Amino acid sequence: MDRLARRLGVPDAVVIGLGSMLGAGVFVVFGPAAAAAGGAGLLPALVLAGFIAYCNATSSARLAARYPESGGTYVYGRERLGPFAGFLAGWGFVVGKTASCAAMALTIGAYLWPGQTRLVAVGAVLAVTAVNLRGIGKTATVTRALVALVLAVLALVAVVGVAGGPVHLDRLADPGGSARGVLTAAGLLFFAFAGYARIATLGEEVRDPQRTIPRAVPLALGAVLVIYLVLAVVTLGVLGADRLAGSAAPLVDVVSAAGLPGLAWVVRAGATIAVVGVLLSLVAGVGRTTLAMARRRDLPGALAAVHPVHQVPHRAELAVAAVVIVVVLLGDVRQAIGFSSCTVLVYYAITNAAALTLGREPGRRLPVQVLAGLGLVGCLLLAVNLPLSSVLAGFGVLAIGAAWHGLRLARR
Repeated sequence: MDRLARRLGVPDAVVIGLGSMLGAGVFVVFGPAAAAAGGAGLLPALVLAGFIAYCNATSSARLAARYPESGGTYVYGRERLGPFAGFLAGWGFVVGKTASCAAMALTIGAYLWPGQTRLVAVGAVLAVTAVNLRGIGKTATVTRALVALVLAVLALVAVVGVAGGPVHLDRLADPGGSARGVLTAAGLLFFAFAGYARIATLGEEVRDPQRTIPRAVPLALGAVLVIYLVLAVVTLGVLGADRLAGSAAPLVDVVSAAGLPGLAWVVRAGATIAVVGVLLSLVAGVGRTTLAMARRRDLPGALAAVHPVHQVPHRAELAVAAVVIVVVLLGDVRQAIGFSSCTVLVYYAITNAAALTLGREPGRRLPVQVLAGLGLVGCLLLAVNLPLSSVLAGFGVLAIGAAWHGLRLARR
């Protein structure tokens, strides 16, 4: 048994995409993005991040339909651009997203029990790993429940903000920051969109992938973009640019500003649930990419095993969980969000480069090569405009992986 079972339809795939995106990002990312963009620059930055994500989603969907197996861009890069491009994409994804898993777990601990953050974080990693090991069907079921709760909390924030804020629409026209500030904000906001590729990463477990993946990815991304735009207008309109830029929990501040501070605990609970959903899908996605890399011996071959009963890459997921727990215990990696954004943007740049090799698709109003080209340029532009420490860390890790890959080939 070395293949995964196809159990996910369009609704399940959309739910997993929503669960991957509607996470910690929407509860915290508006603050630093507003600080970088300044005033009304937040909305153009959000639209820019969403557009680049759409370009990436189009490329991911086309490639996933052509290569419906686990691994995402690691597989696409190998097949379309060569082994090195595939390895670089897989390396960046596994390392960057493993750091993100640890950051998400520590966020759960900080919300639930600040005095025992690391202990709670380890428990969260063990819990989501146990769910994932029961099979992708269980993952989709739990994610569906988490998404429903998170959507309810976000709707509550929007309604409370509009009804009691009030929302000052004139604040949306406040002078924005520099063009570079908008690019930096878009790079940070992109982190909140990045989960849509989880659908493609799970491509080997999707039924009728040629039909399901191209439908599920744009549906999930479009729904999230609408939700983010509504929340951005509400938070900016209620709090104003300066207060939003200094807020560590903007959605909590919205309900407090509306005169209902008693609802803050509901928003905090929603943030915790959202982060659990992200962690659940993150561990699953990193495990599938690890499986794909192990199948081709870019990682130890022992990790390529698939459980005979639950049909999940159990060794890969256990290995990912072990590494995440070590990182959680040894350090605070919440600052790794910028680093993760950098490596993920490079990952999607490779996705678009691979999609450029697929050729034209007749009958489309906008040629898909144009979207892939815009996505490639956009990803690289956002990556290099992130904070300098994030750029140095991200490209440093990619360089280490490239050097190791070269040495391994030389030894062969």
